[in-house]
Amino acid sequence: MLDKLKAIYDRYCEIEQQMNDPQVTADMKRYVKLSKDYKDLQPVVKAYHEYNALLDTIAECRELLESEKDPELRDMAKEELAESQGRRERMEDEIRLLLIPADPQDSKNAVVEIRGGTGGDEACLFAGDLFRMYTRFCEKKRWKIEVNDFNEGTSGGYKDISFTVSGDGVYGLLKYESGVHRVQRVPATETQGRIHTSAAGVVVLPEAEEFDVELNPADIKKEIFCASGPGGQSVNTTYSAVRLTHVPTGIVVSMQDQKSQIKNMEKAMALLRTRLYEREYNKYMEEMSSKRKTMVATGDRSEKVRTYNYPQSRVTDHRIGWSMHNLPAFMDGDIEECIEALQLAENAEKLKASVG
Repeated sequence: MLDKLKAIYDRYCEIEQQMNDPQVTADMKRYVKLSKDYKDLQPVVKAYHEYNALLDTIAECRELLESEKDPELRDMAKEELAESQGRRERMEDEIRLLLIPADPQDSKNAVVEIRGGTGGDEACLFAGDLFRMYTRFCEKKRWKIEVNDFNEGTSGGYKDISFTVSGDGVYGLLKYESGVHRVQRVPATETQGRIHTSAAGVVVLPEAEEFDVELNPADIKKEIFCASGPGGQSVNTTYSAVRLTHVPTGIVVSMQDQKSQIKNMEKAMALLRTRLYEREYNKYMEEMSSKRKTMVATGDRSEKVRTYNYPQSRVTDHRIGWSMHNLPAFMDGDIEECIEALQLAENAEKLKASVG
């Protein structure tokens, strides 16, 4: 373990030197990647220094026990040695987790899409409930939400809604939400009081940064049109909405939530980069899923991940068998306990795979 930590520390020092090299700072793409690697290695380097200090303390206590005759000092050394050895075991468990290669996407912002599935109007209402749930969760995390596009349901909620979440480590937490979310409840339109089952699909993607995807302007067809829907007279009469088509892949994105055509263009380009990035990222997810058959965060968007049972006030995550009997709190954004349980399950699986 010490050898691995030393190698990472040496790499950390090497990156630090490279970042001070004028040739590197002139290459923005390389500099951005090195900055990210440098930041990612900091927790491991901090653990390395703490672990080294702890090993020195253990060695000093043992040396004191061999040379010291004073009973009181020997008792103090024994006590500190026992405490330090206990800390060493705990620290080594923590370091093993730190040494597991992290998903390089975890630190990114996320693009989240919610679509009403089976269940008609009730599925749209449930999609709206999920959007509110994520909004409340993001508020508690002090993350920023920007709605990209949406289509409202005829009775409320959303047929579909797309939004970007910005903050520290957003994708690393929200990625567990991808999949089919099922709800069991009595719809407001039901006169007989019967429980209906509806569903909504959630897709969470890491937001592609400018340096992740190279876009050739010649491959992009740009269209400008009048925005539709709410937003006032200036939105609906000004050619501010933007539609981009990536000709080689046929991917189409549109943006109309800003009054400024320039801002809509910027957001549309960011979304197009994310769509193209998704293609490559899905290949990565499929590869990881094949390596870990029970991987929690799989790339399968059709997997049923969670059931929200209103009559029993219960939410159940089917991937790990986790349940909570306080559905109102969960729907109000208290979802972190579930996400932490999913993280623990995945980390345990990663540890098992690394040992095996």
